[in-house]
Amino acid sequence: MSKSTLAIILGGGQGSRLFPLTHRRSKPAVPIAGKYRLVDIPISNCINSNIHRMFVLTQFNSASLNQHIKNTFQFGHFSTAFVDILAAEQTPDNPTWFQGTADAVRQCMPHFLNHDFDYALILSGDQLYQMDFNAMVEAHEASGAGITIATLPVTAKDAPEFGILKTDSESLITSFIEKPHKDLLPEWTSEVSEESAAEGKHYLASMGIYIFNRQLLIDLMSDPEAKDFGKEIIPQAIGKEKVLSYQYEGYWTDIGNIDSFFEANLGLTDEIPKFNLFDNLSKIYTRARILPPSKIIGNTSIDHSIIAEGSIVNGSSIVHSVIGIRNRIGKGSKISNSYLMGNDFYQNLDEINHNLEHGITNLGIGERCVINNTIVDKNCSIGNDVTLNGGPHLENANTDEYTIKDGIIIIKKGSTLPDGFSI
Repeated sequence: MSKSTLAIILGGGQGSRLFPLTHRRSKPAVPIAGKYRLVDIPISNCINSNIHRMFVLTQFNSASLNQHIKNTFQFGHFSTAFVDILAAEQTPDNPTWFQGTADAVRQCMPHFLNHDFDYALILSGDQLYQMDFNAMVEAHEASGAGITIATLPVTAKDAPEFGILKTDSESLITSFIEKPHKDLLPEWTSEVSEESAAEGKHYLASMGIYIFNRQLLIDLMSDPEAKDFGKEIIPQAIGKEKVLSYQYEGYWTDIGNIDSFFEANLGLTDEIPKFNLFDNLSKIYTRARILPPSKIIGNTSIDHSIIAEGSIVNGSSIVHSVIGIRNRIGKGSKISNSYLMGNDFYQNLDEINHNLEHGITNLGIGERCVINNTIVDKNCSIGNDVTLNGGPHLENANTDEYTIKDGIIIIKKGSTLPDGFSI
């Protein structure tokens, strides 16, 4: 089964809704859960499904993504497995950058067609979920469909954010509407499981995960005017092609904006999180760093938090927070409801002492800081007695050092905040 499937992971556009996290990196390269990158999720789902041939399509800030994939996903010399990055490139046939999801696939088709495959599995690079794609491919094959769309039951509140579809008794899609107005929703209810119905999830939303038969994908890509799967390719195919709905009941979230990104990360600290990092059968693969275990110094209180490897923690308390790799947290600091992404390197003792003598702020979190409702991007230097207290009382703002969105403070990558700084 896996040998017949080629995976195509869409890296997304400029990622403006995730700014400033996407200021210097592409969306799939954004760090998640303290030690992974967003792109690790779809790649790991493919590996766990024995799909080992993958392309990642991107066009913005792709340097760090290239580096991460090159350093992470290396298969044996005698293996046919690969994860290749395809960045937008100008050619005599395509003088423009990617104009949408379908246009990205169209421009890269010559690369895909160099490989033998029966099915193209098209995935998003910015979603958090664990899914066995083999089961979806089997359902696609058994139905004789040309296209299969993974679908998720959603509530009336969430439905206007998605492409919503209706199915017949054989789960074949009969109609599709992109982001319907709430007034139209009563006409768009579908058959869902009892469990989903009990939760008020009566609408089937497209998850942006598709399987196409090889020849049908080639045929559909021949129209240069169809730029997007959700807006053009899928709606135009329904009624002409056999399109199957593959209903998924597990946890899935679209990391589309800062709020959903923040919520997804802090959700990992729950006693029984909806997304399970501790699953033997659904491992998340990432770069294998040679880091020491984390060290807790003093009388730090830690509750419902994730501490990634290589951290040195001397704070007062850490509550409902994700502490990323190589973090240093100074004496007496209090961290709550926050995601500290960590650092790409350590400062040695000579550097630390030199900085202390010359009044230069060291990498990491200083002493006696209070940090709440905050994302601290990588390689930030936070001084002593700094207060970062996010919440609905704050207005949106953007400066060289930080951004405030929906009450969440985001300290930009590589920023320095001096002693006593306060938001």
